[in-house]
Amino acid sequence: MLEEVLAALRPRPGGQYADGTVGGGGHAAAILAASSPEGRLFACDRDGDAIEAARRRLAGFAGRFELKRGNFSELADWLGPASCDGVLLDLGASSHQLDNAARGFSFQQDGPLDMRQDQRQPLTAADLVNDTAAEELARLFWELGDERHSRRFARAIEQERKARPFATTRQLAGLIERLEPRRGGKTHPATRVFQALRIAVNDELGSLRRGLEAALKILKPGGRLAVITFHSLEDRLVKEFGREWAKDYTVEGADVPELRQPRAPALRWVQRKAVLPGDAEVRVNPRSRSAQLRILERT
Repeated sequence: MLEEVLAALRPRPGGQYADGTVGGGGHAAAILAASSPEGRLFACDRDGDAIEAARRRLAGFAGRFELKRGNFSELADWLGPASCDGVLLDLGASSHQLDNAARGFSFQQDGPLDMRQDQRQPLTAADLVNDTAAEELARLFWELGDERHSRRFARAIEQERKARPFATTRQLAGLIERLEPRRGGKTHPATRVFQALRIAVNDELGSLRRGLEAALKILKPGGRLAVITFHSLEDRLVKEFGREWAKDYTVEGADVPELRQPRAPALRWVQRKAVLPGDAEVRVNPRSRSAQLRILERT
């Protein structure tokens, strides 16, 4: 959603921007080009591979960008308050992570059951699958993956790992497919379980909550926040955050008119509905079909 992101952030010469999920540097390069000759970009990513790829991609903009390996939830510790004209968060796993079997994000190829966005952290998906009680696994599958067979899958995992701990993506996906055969369906039956594990391993929802708060702190008045989400849990958090900070009042306890205290809204919606990828982009990049771009502006 490159053109849509540029339209949302409106990068200008001399502006200062933050990309909290730099990935391979595609959005970052476009922002730097549009803010030439003096615009600056501060970009981070949890993935060390992404940082190196972005460094190569952005080499032509030397002197105008800073890269840091870290979580976008820490942006406010890196950048000063009201310092940025725009902030971009492009959520979810990157194509590089999904396509690299050694990272263990996908069951399309066999690889270690890893799923860490930051490979410096100790917790892996294998740790969760092998060490978490069935009741807790079922809760994760239901709450983070909306998996209707969560209890059945969790109990089967608990039984299977007694004989052989889970080590690979195909081992886990194979068990789930035996329990719930695909029967010609478009979606692999392990899709929701893998989503839930990835979100849990990387604390993606906690990072998003903290990252949205950090973005609010570093945006200048008139600066814009653009967030690309890929599933309903992320999108719901962004909408709730926007609704809360677009209110012109605060309230403690029940939200009834007589308890409301007036305040100036901190954010406004640039538009209420999410921006969706065009048909041409979806044809070229099918993974973009579930993307939604939401845009907020600092007041």
